[in-house]
Amino acid sequence: MARGSTVRRRLSCALALALALPAGVAAAGPPAPDTSGIVQEVGAVAATAATRADCGPDSRPETGLQGDVPAADRDNGRSTQGYACNITRIGGFPGAGAGIVSASYDHCAYLGSIFPTSLAGPATGVQVLDVSDPANPVPTTTLTEPAMLAGTWESLKVHPGRKLLVGTGVPLNFGGGLMSVYDISDCAHPRLLNPGPGTDLQMPLPITAHEGGFSPDGRTYWSSGTEGVLSAVDLTDPTTPRVIWQGWIGLSGHGFGISPDDNRLYLSNNFGGLTVLDTAAVQRRDPNPQVVQLAKMAWTDGWATQHSIPVTYDGHPYLFTVDEAGSGGVKLIDVADDANPRIVHSIKLEINLPEHIDSQVASGMGGSAFAYESHYCAADRPANPTALACGWISSGIRVFDVRDPFDVHEIAYYNPPAMTGRNLDRPNSSHAWASLIGVPVLSAPAVLQAVIGGQFDLSQAQSSRSGMVVGGDLSADWCLSPPEWRGNDLWVGCSDNGFLTLRLSEDVYTPPANQQSTIGS
Repeated sequence: MARGSTVRRRLSCALALALALPAGVAAAGPPAPDTSGIVQEVGAVAATAATRADCGPDSRPETGLQGDVPAADRDNGRSTQGYACNITRIGGFPGAGAGIVSASYDHCAYLGSIFPTSLAGPATGVQVLDVSDPANPVPTTTLTEPAMLAGTWESLKVHPGRKLLVGTGVPLNFGGGLMSVYDISDCAHPRLLNPGPGTDLQMPLPITAHEGGFSPDGRTYWSSGTEGVLSAVDLTDPTTPRVIWQGWIGLSGHGFGISPDDNRLYLSNNFGGLTVLDTAAVQRRDPNPQVVQLAKMAWTDGWATQHSIPVTYDGHPYLFTVDEAGSGGVKLIDVADDANPRIVHSIKLEINLPEHIDSQVASGMGGSAFAYESHYCAADRPANPTALACGWISSGIRVFDVRDPFDVHEIAYYNPPAMTGRNLDRPNSSHAWASLIGVPVLSAPAVLQAVIGGQFDLSQAQSSRSGMVVGGDLSADWCLSPPEWRGNDLWVGCSDNGFLTLRLSEDVYTPPANQQSTIGS
């Protein structure tokens, strides 16, 4: 399915365009300064959307812009039926909601927890599901160690090679000290490995927490806090996790991605951007290892940058980097030169484009803090990926053909039925918690950019929902977890609908022989 020659041609054209202007300027004056390792600021706003999916029979297509759940659909109940294009729902387990980031391994799924409802029944902490029958997932047990009860936020991750599940305690956006490690050889009944450091309340680990993830070899779990502290936790012996490096990287950190050789970590910045770190010394387990900053990028097209997925096309390294807020979508970043990463393409939905931000406000009011933002994606393999599946807040699960990363088109989507008005039924849903407010405040930078660019029409931003500034109604779900590729199936977690098993039409997707779901950490 790869289109190697096309990719090479487009790459050559992109590099030629990127290099042509600087070369011309240099010829007329002194040589351009070496900017390697210096903060690179990108002010451009991507203004094109991925080509729409061609929906086959039995689809329930969207009624408005790509990715939009129009105000009329929210008001008349249409959104409670959901939207589907080339995807069929196989089964699911709603429970009390799916937390923020959930995980899966083998025939099991693990639903992330939200504090303080994680302390209350009937299922406390992290719920474990047996998905041997994808149509009928059933709960098997709950994980109730302190980190699981404190809320796992975006830290609950699996390393399939080592059969480990790890989560840190994050009570409210920020946490520290708590981390539990489980053996999931019997995936339906995880076994705690570290009853001491990280689990025993009298033996906290010196880490801060919000998000976390594994190095590719599974020996290191990296934990990042929103205040900018990054910690490397050695799991060579998972019964005794220990911090082997820690540093303050910047004003605010978020998720990340790690290169296949474990030597580069791409740390997201909540203000919009990423930092490239040389982590080879940690990987080698040098005494007193040093982590070196190689480059830093900042951009205005999206913020609260979530995570990065390192991939290669014909051996050339790229990142799929996801912005959580501000309609930034997914960026394709060329990282062949560690010191000079370059944004070379982007993936957005129509509702994310600058000229449609007014429409985004019109339909997004009353839906809580987010409007329509990407959150976590998964490529179907790290080398020459053929498809990218993303959880897109309010827009559901979006699946893109990325065989040619410079010519991306959407092939399928599934936006689950809205749980309108059922806030109290979903105590483990971050959407339900955030619905104390109705204004999509995290879209404010995108609104400001559209206003400055003269692309915001106030009349188009008005709707029947404009007065819903207090209280959100769950009229469109938040699918925050990374979808997991399993052949033509996707296992996903959506805040209000809980755990879902979905099936892509064989007419639009054929799994590659070496399919390997990858989220970068």
